[in-house]
This record gives sequence, structure tokens and C-alpha cells, in this order.
Amino acid sequence: MVLGVGDLATAWWPSPFGDQDQLGMLNHISDATRAAALQLVRSGRIYDLGRVLDQDVPAFGGRYFRQTLVTTAHHSNGGGLGTNRVNWITEQVAGTQQVGTHLDALGHLQIGDRGYNGWSVGELAGAAGLNRLGIETVPQIVTRGWLVDAAPLGPGEVIEVPDIDPAPGDAVLFHTGWGAHWDDADTYLGGEPGPGMDLAEWLVDRGVALTGCDTWSYGPVPAEDPARPFEVPQFLNARHGVFVVENLDTSELARDGVHEFALILTHPKLRGATGAWTAPIALV
Repeated sequence: MVLGVGDLATAWWPSPFGDQDQLGMLNHISDATRAAALQLVRSGRIYDLGRVLDQDVPAFGGRYFRQTLVTTAHHSNGGGLGTNRVNWITEQVAGTQQVGTHLDALGHLQIGDRGYNGWSVGELAGAAGLNRLGIETVPQIVTRGWLVDAAPLGPGEVIEVPDIDPAPGDAVLFHTGWGAHWDDADTYLGGEPGPGMDLAEWLVDRGVALTGCDTWSYGPVPAEDPARPFEVPQFLNARHGVFVVENLDTSELARDGVHEFALILTHPKLRGATGAWTAPIALV
């Protein structure tokens, strides 16, 4: 089952950032914190944390990605051939934003009938997308990032509270080693390690704005409490406004022992979408 409203004791709304807030913990990021994050860049080295998106991407039930070439057009520019000829190929893409490396909007998860800031599913969901908390409300993100290397971990194993000192607005990412199964969808989707509830509460207490793993969801599968299979991301996303990134490639950061960096995460502003594909980078 999923959590009901009564399972977390009391209503979690209005948000401490205001009853109309849609930014959650991203409110802690400011011009000053962005400038401080960029001071961490010394060598200019880039680590690409995004996965390649194609039709073989591991996809949770009901999600998919399809790309089809639809045009191989050859047009005359001014009536001539050769160098005057204009040629192009185009494609159509159809898919769920909740596949590949992606950022969850705060409208993605609910607890019972209520999402972040107490909005009900009826208030959130429109015919063409979310009326509130869509990905278009999320600013592009520049902040200090931390990598916690907890590898190797297997399905259901829980990441404990790490020995790091994040500030409000920081991003904390976890390397579990589970991403090594990316090319074997059955294994990759068959379970995962992840942060447990103690760690989720610690992230909230520290004001962490963004968190993510090299896994297809967030939190251990099987869950700590089998009756609450997605308790950790519900707690972070819906109750506290902590943003979650899934399917990260943290392998090179972990290989090189990078633990602190400037994180830059941009995304398309798709009105009403519950998430967005992203290719975040770590700069050191």
C-alpha cells in the first residue's frame, strides 16, 4: 500500500515557505550560495552525471521512450543543386519524462490524496498536466554538491547517515554501485539499495534541496517496511519539498574520489510535467 494522510500523524501543510510555495527546499538557494558553489571549481573538469536516453532505457512499469525518424528532406535553395541544396533529417520523440536521468517535480508524489503544500490530486491534476508544482516552476539549479560513496550495496540495503556537513540548499548524491546494472534492465529494476528513513529525516533537518542516487527510484527496494514501499521519496518530495533525481551515473565521480563539487542541473520547462529529463554535471 501507499501512505495515507494519517500515517504521518499530522498535516504537513502549509509549507514553512508559505501556503502558495512551489519551490520547497530550493528556497534555500540564493545568488550567494550559487557563487559559493562555483568557488569549488579549481581545474574546470566536468563529470557528466546523465545517462544516454534511448528505447532500451530501463523503465518502471507504464513508462517508455520511443524515437522515430520521420523526415529525410532534401530541399532546393534557390533552384540549384550541390552546395545550394538544403538537407535535413528530423525525428519524433514520445516518452515519459520519468525515465532515464530525470528530476522529479514536487507534483510527482502524493501521500494519500495530498501532495506538497497540501494540494489535493484534484487540485493538482489537469487534463494536459499539473495545474501546480509542474516542472516549469522549478528554476535551473546551481549549488554545492556532495557525493557519498556507499558502494557496493545490493537490493534492500540501507544507506546510513553520512559523515558530511551539507548546508541548506546543498545537493547530496549517493553512489551505491547499483548503476553498474544499467545495461541489464531486469536486474536493474529488480530491486535497489538506497537511503532509509533515518537518512531522509537527516536530509530534511539539514535543509538539503536536492538528492539522488544511481538507482531507478529513491530508497531501498525491498523497503524497510514492506507495507510502505515508497515511503522515503514520498516523505522527501510530498511532505518536505526535497527534490529527487533518479538514474544518475555517479561512477566516474566515485572512481576519482570526488566528494564535493559544483552541481549544475538544467532541464526543459515543460508546463505541467511531473518531471523532466536532465543531464546534470559536476564541476571541480
